[in-house]
Amino acid sequence: MIILKSNDEIRKLKEAGEVVAACHKEIAGMMKPGVTTHEINDKVVKIINKLGAKQVIKGYRGFPAETCASVNDVIAHGFPNDTPLLNGDIVTIDIVAELDGWIGDSAWTYAIGDISDEAKRLMRVTKEALYKGIEKSIAGNRLGDVQHAVQSHAEKNGFSVVRELYAHGVGRNLHEDPGYPHVGMPGKGIKLREGMVFTIEPMINVGTYLMTIDDDNWTTRTFDGKLSAQYEHTIAITSNGPLILTDQDH
Repeated sequence: MIILKSNDEIRKLKEAGEVVAACHKEIAGMMKPGVTTHEINDKVVKIINKLGAKQVIKGYRGFPAETCASVNDVIAHGFPNDTPLLNGDIVTIDIVAELDGWIGDSAWTYAIGDISDEAKRLMRVTKEALYKGIEKSIAGNRLGDVQHAVQSHAEKNGFSVVRELYAHGVGRNLHEDPGYPHVGMPGKGIKLREGMVFTIEPMINVGTYLMTIDDDNWTTRTFDGKLSAQYEHTIAITSNGPLILTDQDH
């Protein structure tokens, strides 16, 4: 069941989203060769605590850390560790925070030092796909319009879209309806309505969209070992169009 949010609830969700946005803005300056994802994780924890919020990920279905840190061929759900990031790596940091009972959720991919042209293009196209999905997040459209906007942009640029990991509704819980992949047909799926709040979080691969899961039952990797990137915002459907609740520019 999709839980529609009131304007006041959307305002509270935006406040939670601003905590997550503040974390991303702060850690962006850390993204240099030699830093560890464990250090990034610890910085996020300090910011969340400083802003009066709570972390959500650690302990969620047994996940061992406060952030997901996914390097190079890791699509999502990587564990932070003490291995220094290297020049040329890309890393996705997924952050979730709870403020006054409401959830903010956003992931961002970062370049470490000088990255390859292929990695640069992957990151650019993935971010573009996110915003193309947001542009279609208008009351009266269908969820398939959002899915197709993401998929078509990635595929016309020669990349593939992960199918087995889903975006999701957000509210008082991290995962609410609707759950959906980033592939679909325009004009299909549920109708978007004012008050809906959900993530758009395309995971885009250089090679195949197929994936594997490590023995830890969390870390998902590209099947062919090629790079993957992800950008995620939480958005609300409003009478004035899509509202980005995790916007880093405000």
